[in-house]
Amino acid sequence: MNDSKLIIALTKGRILQETLPLLLMAGIEPLEDVTTSRKLLFETGEPGVQLLIMRGSDVPTYVRFGSADMGIAGKDLILEGGSEGFYEPLDLNIARCKMMTAVPSQSREISGRLRVATKFTNIAKQFYAERGQQVELIKLSGALELAPSLGLADAIVDIVDTGKTLKANGLVPQDTIADISSRVIVNKAAMKIKTALIQKVLANLVEAVEIGIADSAGR
Repeated sequence: MNDSKLIIALTKGRILQETLPLLLMAGIEPLEDVTTSRKLLFETGEPGVQLLIMRGSDVPTYVRFGSADMGIAGKDLILEGGSEGFYEPLDLNIARCKMMTAVPSQSREISGRLRVATKFTNIAKQFYAERGQQVELIKLSGALELAPSLGLADAIVDIVDTGKTLKANGLVPQDTIADISSRVIVNKAAMKIKTALIQKVLANLVEAVEIGIADSAGR
């Protein structure tokens, strides 16, 4: 942990595009274009604050172990990996979607234990355990929508946004497991050591989120 800097880890891609305007409203503006640069660590106009750009799956790990003081990550990653080592003080209300089960649109008979393909094995395991349903989980890194049509699985557990990809692959959404959005996470040790700066950033982000919600409601 760098005691002289506040490092905020950001998820690249869609979440980054939606995060940058909130950071700007919160007074944190990178000094160069983070979307085109090959650099990973960026200075900002806010003294002492740096931005770290990385894959979303790595953000909770960097924050958990204190290599980043704060981070912005999807709730799906927090649910899957657990929140040990960090707080989750703020929902940014961006990158909203749902964690859902999905099954073939044409019902078919299932013999034996339900086979479920997913990359979110911990979330799926807890969901089916709470229902008292025994399933066989098949971990995949991608192309989940193909698993039922190719006979690998009977159902999938995945992130669903518009549902168009499911429909294109002959699937329909079934059960909602969790509402997903991007959250601010803060390393527990950093919260004690850098309290004033972290609280300032959080307060400014809260205002930015409230403005964003008000703007959306007014459209």
